[in-house]
Amino acid sequence: MKAVVLLCCCCCFLFQCFADTNQTAELLVDASQSSGRLISPTLFGIFFEEINHAGAGGLWAELVSNRGFEAGGPNTPSNIDPWSIIGNESSLLVSTDRSSCFERNKVALQMEVLCDSQGANICPPGGVGIYNPGFWGMNVEKGKTYSVILYVRSSGAINVSVSLTSSNGLQTLAADNIIASVSEVSNWTKFKVLLEAKGTNPSSRLQLTTTTKGLIWFDQVSVMPLDTYKGHGFRKDLVDMLADLKPQFIRFPGGCFVEGEWLRNAFRWKETIGPWEERPGHFGDVWMYWTDDGLGYFEFLQEALDGIEFARGDSDSTWGSLRAAMGHPEPFDLRYVAVGNEDCGKKNYRGNYLKFYSAIKRAYPDIQIISNCDGSSQPLDHPADLYDFHVYTSASNMFSMAHRFDRAPRKGPKAFVSEYAVTGKDAGAGSLLAALAEAGFLIGLEKNSDVVEMASYAPLFVNANNKRWNPDAIVFNSSQLYGTPSYWVQCFFSESSGATIFNATLQTNSSTSLLASAISWKSAEDQNTYLRIKIVNFGSNIVNLRIRVDGLGPNFVGLSGSNKTVLTSKNVMDENSFGEPKKVTPNLSLLEQAGEEMDVGLSAHSFTSIDLLMEPSYIRTGADSFSLSSI
Repeated sequence: MKAVVLLCCCCCFLFQCFADTNQTAELLVDASQSSGRLISPTLFGIFFEEINHAGAGGLWAELVSNRGFEAGGPNTPSNIDPWSIIGNESSLLVSTDRSSCFERNKVALQMEVLCDSQGANICPPGGVGIYNPGFWGMNVEKGKTYSVILYVRSSGAINVSVSLTSSNGLQTLAADNIIASVSEVSNWTKFKVLLEAKGTNPSSRLQLTTTTKGLIWFDQVSVMPLDTYKGHGFRKDLVDMLADLKPQFIRFPGGCFVEGEWLRNAFRWKETIGPWEERPGHFGDVWMYWTDDGLGYFEFLQEALDGIEFARGDSDSTWGSLRAAMGHPEPFDLRYVAVGNEDCGKKNYRGNYLKFYSAIKRAYPDIQIISNCDGSSQPLDHPADLYDFHVYTSASNMFSMAHRFDRAPRKGPKAFVSEYAVTGKDAGAGSLLAALAEAGFLIGLEKNSDVVEMASYAPLFVNANNKRWNPDAIVFNSSQLYGTPSYWVQCFFSESSGATIFNATLQTNSSTSLLASAISWKSAEDQNTYLRIKIVNFGSNIVNLRIRVDGLGPNFVGLSGSNKTVLTSKNVMDENSFGEPKKVTPNLSLLEQAGEEMDVGLSAHSFTSIDLLMEPSYIRTGADSFSLSSI
């Protein structure tokens, strides 16, 4: 009780301190039928690029790093990092050779065990062998089952212990043995072991050990949790955060990762399909790490025509049949193809673009082609369905870019804002300030959705152990994750795609730090229709805002069921972290005295979303358009 009183006193005190600096404003929302227009049904989506170990060691749930021993290059002997040796030179010799049974992955690991279970050179009690720490530790959880697959060849009978242990090997979380006669392993043989964890450790490792003298070869060693998203091999907690954004499209593989710094390191989609053991992987020389390409073209769902045929071709076509053989006979819903990435200013781009454009349109007339050249200020000098627009800038510039598309051509190609984010000192590692500026920018995209068809933030993910870009939307390690304030801003717009937007006009004499929009949307959960009013206060003053909604008629706002969500914090540079994952997150509360006219206090540096429950006699949104049929 004392705490509550103290809190109230503090609130009153703060209000008095800032009373002289409070500003007033009025927001007029015209919710009449003539004002409303549909927002692009694909306005907000996601862009996935293999950066920051977003896929390898992230979204793709594979726990082993360098599972095929190919990361050291095709020449042997080679570096097997991050694999390490258990034992010393008197008991074990480890090298690589090109003896694998996989033609595109010829490198295998050879382990010569010099010690034995008896005789002069006895192996230590735990055996000798190799271990893999995964991507900065494997997250092993008690009660969960992990599938270990590995290929083995040996010159003699084997007894190999397969175990998941703590990072120092002293705690065994799960273990089993592979026992085979010489005839069973004289040629490459695939083994599968299911390990149920008896303990939890987010920094675990995989160990392959033995106490039997002889030569053993290993290749394509994989550890996958059985508990993945819908069984598709994706890390569930990360996918759940994406699902909460309700994305209407995905851009993949996208970004600089596709082209590579050098052409030899470009993303080759044909080498990322088929059985995972046969995928050669490649070194991404832009973001400087190796990927096994387990997360390839098939899992997400240029040679451009073959790539489109793989995604969209009939199941009896050359590449469509391969897709069908991989378990997906139905074509993927591929609608857009972007030619290049940030290449418009390069010497040969336009000429090469036209060749791609003509070839793709000839084979797939309905595919929408996206040009790298900006068409927001002047018409393009070449054909395109959309143009790609990227912006990384300061917070103040981003906020002002809410009006960037106000004067964009209303005819011709539409915009695909495929990469946007506040960067530099304003961003920190993901600040509230950056998020508020981006919220203002997204409100501008909502209002200009007649010329902006799609938008996505970048980058989407970052493994905290390998930050190649800053900031990012979702931060994770082997066992934890959190959304930055920029992620939470995107959640505010999760219902905007396909909704109806209304004219919303701010009237203020003193503030240029406010931006607002109003949409109507229908909830898939309760089937109710809501009028959502979003307001960004980018300024350092409290604003007393009067909201007036016209065009509804009397009693169209429900007496209950309306709510308010606010994103703010004590300091505009506040960030989330593993220690405080919810320091800057939306705060939901019931909205008292909801109606066509109401007064709302906007905190300094805040993003406020108000959902007004509409009575059933009002409008339906999206594909249902406007309807008064329930009267």
